[in-house]
Amino acid sequence: MCRKPRSGTVGSVQKSTTPAVHATSLSKVYGAGSPGDVTVLALDNVTVGFPRERFTAIMGPSGSGKSTLLHCLAGLDKPTSGEVFIGGTETSSLSDTRLTALRRDRVGFVFQAFNLLPTLTAWENIVLPLDLAGRRPDQAFADTVIDGIGLRHRLGHKPNQLSGGQQQRVACARALITKPDVVFADEPTGALDSKSSADVLGFLRRSVDELGQTVVMVTHEPTAAAYADRVLFFADGRVVGELADPTADRVLDRMKDLEKVVV
Repeated sequence: MCRKPRSGTVGSVQKSTTPAVHATSLSKVYGAGSPGDVTVLALDNVTVGFPRERFTAIMGPSGSGKSTLLHCLAGLDKPTSGEVFIGGTETSSLSDTRLTALRRDRVGFVFQAFNLLPTLTAWENIVLPLDLAGRRPDQAFADTVIDGIGLRHRLGHKPNQLSGGQQQRVACARALITKPDVVFADEPTGALDSKSSADVLGFLRRSVDELGQTVVMVTHEPTAAAYADRVLFFADGRVVGELADPTADRVLDRMKDLEKVVV
């Protein structure tokens, strides 16, 4: 894998240190609704920030809380306590209507299961968030994204006519089309072969370097985490470590050490 190129960064302007998304004192408890319920502390007073125009991977053992963190940051789940900010907007206290609008307009999502609508073409799936918002696409930007995923010749095809890797690249384009504050990716390569995984991860990497995007990705794969600028390690609902400029070997070594501690 090629290391993360920096020459393509938009305008060669120094990256802002202001977080694209951050959380303060974030906790999430499951199963505390009735007396006698077994409670699970999924997030334990987490304070963390994600800089703009950077690619961050989150890793940890199964059950460590990394996906819960992603879902709370993205507004897909409400924290039990604490605050989440996206682009300066505090999200955890928003009404359902306002939160839905914020997710549609300012957050991009890429999931393992693709989540494409089977009756729509690839192009229609890509621009769906804009259609729902009553907005027209910025055609120049859309062309840049489409050329980035390398599927211009497949835009008229429906999902069942595309491979898994092609579907995931369509999902990535859909996540970027609104020019969101942040793209959240939850195990985006979990259902893909190694070639398709490299295509998807390479596109996410280029979206940061060339389009100035911010990407936060949960993954269990060291090779996927190596595409990021930094890796946050999660255990028992807390951030327990960080690794800058990761390689697959360094990530794997840290995960082995972390799993020994957890066990």
